[in-house]
Amino acid sequence: MEISEQLRCLFSANIEEQDESYVVEVPQQEVHLGDLREGETYRVAVLPSSVTAEADDTDAKDTGADTQPERTRQTPPVEEGEQRTVEIEDIGEQGDGITRVERGFVVIVPDTEMGERVTVEITSVSQTVAFAEVVERVSYYE
Repeated sequence: MEISEQLRCLFSANIEEQDESYVVEVPQQEVHLGDLREGETYRVAVLPSSVTAEADDTDAKDTGADTQPERTRQTPPVEEGEQRTVEIEDIGEQGDGITRVERGFVVIVPDTEMGERVTVEITSVSQTVAFAEVVERVSYYE
């Protein structure tokens, strides 16, 4: 898949029905940390998710009557010991690779380069960020 150099952000979200239309919510951190501006128009690409439909159904049921913001009531989408194949989206101030998974959740991966595709193992998880180590460097053709 070719990714445009104009890409402003990348995150996962659910499509929700609202007043006879459908809405995709942009995580607040994407506006605060990225090049997005409230009130401006952007092109949106929709790609299939690697998350199973069963997990999505569970999330949808849990969000019913709760009035807390989505970010505070949900558990991190990764667990210690879990392995994932990800693309490094950015490099942090400390030189570590940064990627985002479901709901824009940030995973920090040391010893990686921007644009690199790697399989990582999650080593530490907090409510707002996870840390991982590279298990394997993956070719884009795999």
